[in-house]
Amino acid sequence: MISIIIPVRNEKRYIGRCLDAVLTQDYLSDEFEILVVDGISDDGTDEIVANYQQDHPNIKLISNNGRIVPVGMNLALREADGDILIRVDGHCIIEPDHVSNCVRHLHEDGVDGVGGPMHTIGEDFTSEVIALAMSSKFGVGNSSFRTETGQTKLADTVPFPAYTREIIQKVGLYDEELVRNQDDEYNYRIREAGGKILLAEDVRSTYFSRGSFAKLWNQYFQYGYWKVRVLQKHPKQMSLRQFVPPLFVLSITTSILLTAFVRWGWVPLAVVLGTYLAANFIFSLSIASKKGWNFLGLLIPAFAIIHTSYGLGFLVGLLKFANRWHDKTGKVPPWYGERSETIMS
Repeated sequence: MISIIIPVRNEKRYIGRCLDAVLTQDYLSDEFEILVVDGISDDGTDEIVANYQQDHPNIKLISNNGRIVPVGMNLALREADGDILIRVDGHCIIEPDHVSNCVRHLHEDGVDGVGGPMHTIGEDFTSEVIALAMSSKFGVGNSSFRTETGQTKLADTVPFPAYTREIIQKVGLYDEELVRNQDDEYNYRIREAGGKILLAEDVRSTYFSRGSFAKLWNQYFQYGYWKVRVLQKHPKQMSLRQFVPPLFVLSITTSILLTAFVRWGWVPLAVVLGTYLAANFIFSLSIASKKGWNFLGLLIPAFAIIHTSYGLGFLVGLLKFANRWHDKTGKVPPWYGERSETIMS
């Protein structure tokens, strides 16, 4: 039995395509259930799901009053009946063999969780630029599921993972404090408990990137902000790439302040900014030469937004959570809960 969990909020534009992809899996439909956890959408997402329920009784709609992903995941995990539980984002489309490949890897490869490379695309010019930036090593570092394809290997974390029920029951529920980075934190707990997570080349999904620079800024600011709590809980989960953006923003801020006090303060500012802009231009030029020269002009600000917003969010998080270094628990709730009260239909 497979439980597919889809946490959503205001995904009217994408939820139909997401459900169509899940419903056309090559895995037997009577052997999986679909739990859509709606965070009180106000755009009609729940109505679309309700229409799908009329023809597909294996779809359940769960109301998530907490509105954020970890709360929704926990509601679904308490309700799910599957031996294998697979998270699917409402903002993505999985390939027809996604479920069957996940099941095969979990059975044959001795792992506790599996996911695959995420192909990020855009539906208009700006979102195409953002997708290119989010799929570049200059943009996101050594995030293997965003930047690598054609490889199957053990990984620290994967998107839209499939887990065995055994590992979920061993590790517990999601940390409901983490608005972002909840998957990174959860996968670290799995590895800390001795579990193995596989990045499998044949477990494929397509993700629709943010459609504006403002949304991109908000997304990566939150990534940086909530990464501080992950750092406080699990210092070993962090990698060098996650410290580079805050160090960059800190060096820029320090250099600007320095110019107000000493005449030579502009020198470090010019060095830091000049080095970054040169690197940004070189990588943008390289991508544009392969994907299209029309992308060059917006790739440079897209990279700058990713790096600056993440770095600034991280620094703000350090200030906000300055008194939380002793708190290694967060908000991981117990397993028990009132199942009947969560189900809308």
